[in-house]
Amino acid sequence: MDTHDISWQVMISEEDIQRRTRELARMVDADFQGKDLILICNLKGAFVFLADFCRELTILHEIDFIATSSYKGTTSSSGVVRIVKDLKSDINERHVLIVEDIVDSGLTLDYVRRYLSLHNPASIQILTLLDKREARKVAIEADYVGFVIPDKFVLGYGLDFFEHYRNLRFIAEYISPE
Repeated sequence: MDTHDISWQVMISEEDIQRRTRELARMVDADFQGKDLILICNLKGAFVFLADFCRELTILHEIDFIATSSYKGTTSSSGVVRIVKDLKSDINERHVLIVEDIVDSGLTLDYVRRYLSLHNPASIQILTLLDKREARKVAIEADYVGFVIPDKFVLGYGLDFFEHYRNLRFIAEYISPE
């Protein structure tokens, strides 16, 4: 597939993403003031959001990364989740904020949340830039949501299309050729 000649339509502008990221950071600042907070970013897609989000935080926090795989080269989740990169930090008795780019089926996030809970954190909460509630296959909700979007394939701002387009400064809907 030639991924260099695709069509998209801007769904969420760079300005709206930055404004909402600041708002989310203010909420997390208030809710985690004085707590031992660790942000856990699910790679790869969430790294762009994490970078902007953590720079907006004023409270002390640590960052670690976990990587999962569930797409297998398609535009929809296979439903089989596996961890391909584990944490380096000890999260025992710490307040965990999972940072996601998008929650759609919820299968990956549910798996990650259950996996992290085995490490005895003080709490686990979820922050996502995008929430695709129509696509949910398991009952899981984020505690902090940037934008609720329709069940469309999106790219940009860290989200990829066959590993391309993560560098776009906005979120776009992929327009499939008919």
